Amino acid sequence: MALILPVKNISPKLGNNCFLAPNCTIVGDVIAGDDCSFWFNAVIRGDVNSIRIGNKVNIQDGAVIHCTYEKTTVELGNNVSIGHNAIVHGCKISDNVLVGMGAIVMDNCVIGSNSIIAAGAVLTEGTVVPEGCIFAGVPAKKIKDISKDLINGEINRIANNYLMYSSWFKE
Repeated sequence: MALILPVKNISPKLGNNCFLAPNCTIVGDVIAGDDCSFWFNAVIRGDVNSIRIGNKVNIQDGAVIHCTYEKTTVELGNNVSIGHNAIVHGCKISDNVLVGMGAIVMDNCVIGSNSIIAAGAVLTEGTVVPEGCIFAGVPAKKIKDISKDLINGEINRIANNYLMYSSWFKE
């Protein structure tokens, strides 16, 4: 069973139709929208500051979502995919974003809508990703503008697939 714990008398609040893998951890000041999925070994720690998660967000296996005490919060928009083993820390991610496997997004980063953060990319503190582009590398830099095909073929496809995958566990 998923580990859901209050911190300082603040309990996580989850929307409708959310999937929680049996070993995911969600603690403290976390509010998630509808149709979200929290996968195996994902950790969402709202213990030191708030984490706000939109609708149809998937936080994949081994990902960590956290913030910095009294300094940063996390805001994830709608239709966001956080890839396996990614670290998302004290940042804002807009709607329709894919954060690739093993990527690291540091404090005070802002990621615009319809963007992709490539697998293994490291967004150093304060990086701003404009809407509609792909960032990759260490440190991550813009490599190109995103096409409509990538928005539909990657960002939307992955978010929709994870909604489907989560339904398999509810049968």
